[in-house]
Amino acid sequence: MAEFPVHPDAVTAAWLSELLGARVASVAWTPIGTGQVGDSVRFELEYAGDAQGPATLAGKFPAADQTSRATASTFGLYAKEVNFYRDLAPALEVRVPDVRFSGLSEDGSEFILLFEDLGPARGGDQVAGCSIEDAEQGIRQAAAIHAPSWGRADLLDREWVKPREGHGAQVAALYPQAQALFRERYAETLPREMMRLCDELAELSTSYFTPSDRPAPQCVVHGDFRLDNMLFDINGGSEPIAVLDWQTCTTGRPMTDVGYFLGCGIGDERRRAHEEELLDLYCSEMTRRGVPLSREDIWHEYRLGALHGVSTAVFSAAFVERTERGDANFLSMAMGACALALHHDSLGALKGET
Repeated sequence: MAEFPVHPDAVTAAWLSELLGARVASVAWTPIGTGQVGDSVRFELEYAGDAQGPATLAGKFPAADQTSRATASTFGLYAKEVNFYRDLAPALEVRVPDVRFSGLSEDGSEFILLFEDLGPARGGDQVAGCSIEDAEQGIRQAAAIHAPSWGRADLLDREWVKPREGHGAQVAALYPQAQALFRERYAETLPREMMRLCDELAELSTSYFTPSDRPAPQCVVHGDFRLDNMLFDINGGSEPIAVLDWQTCTTGRPMTDVGYFLGCGIGDERRRAHEEELLDLYCSEMTRRGVPLSREDIWHEYRLGALHGVSTAVFSAAFVERTERGDANFLSMAMGACALALHHDSLGALKGET
């Protein structure tokens, strides 16, 4: 048994009183967010007498759904997120919630993260898309992850953040099965040319997930950098954005995040209208932070980054809890990522054709 609460019901007034150093008289919780790998809640606290402390806190716990929980355990997702907040967040400049308490079981299957509550805030909506202003804030946060970790061996060589031995081969082996499930689910809703792209990526899964010429990692990447993992106008509008859900953070190349975000996140119409200016913004933000980049420097890997959106939509649809919101979410991700990949011939880039 873990020595910390692993479900919201186990977070008691007595436990919070000891943690906060103030006597909590009562605590209640309500679910927040739409995460499928972990369950998030908001705690409302009342204090005894003159005791003072935060009126609300946010908490994150293992998913109640056993399919999602098994996937998270298999790929070490809970350990990744706890270790990110403990180990990497202080070294980066991205805005994330401050952690009041974290706990992780030895086998990585149980955890708790207790955060500051960033509300009132506006949650990003993957299905609805976003404004160009929100997209710009997302791009600035991408640079706030990538630039401070750029070439930092002290960060990139930490065992927990590096891809696990055999991870790529494991995903490559599972991916055709995931695509078969994805095709069955979305055959009537995903346009044919997009489904053909998904099928071809599954056929190329070995070369995509385990390339013989994989370039060296350059920085820390979020790995799931999309609207549903962002909060806007946090703390009642006093700050523009915060980035959440770090279960997939790893070492890699920055266009994994940027191609994913522009493909999956902002809507194809908005992406086509503002793609060049958003890529220029990213390069200028990186340059301002001490990592000079031009659009020419990132273009090839940006094309490849679109495929991360395709593969994540396919894999997630197959191996996490199925919900109505999830179905709409993964379809939206796939359509946006496929549109970007088709527009810039990302499969051609993968095959070295252009």
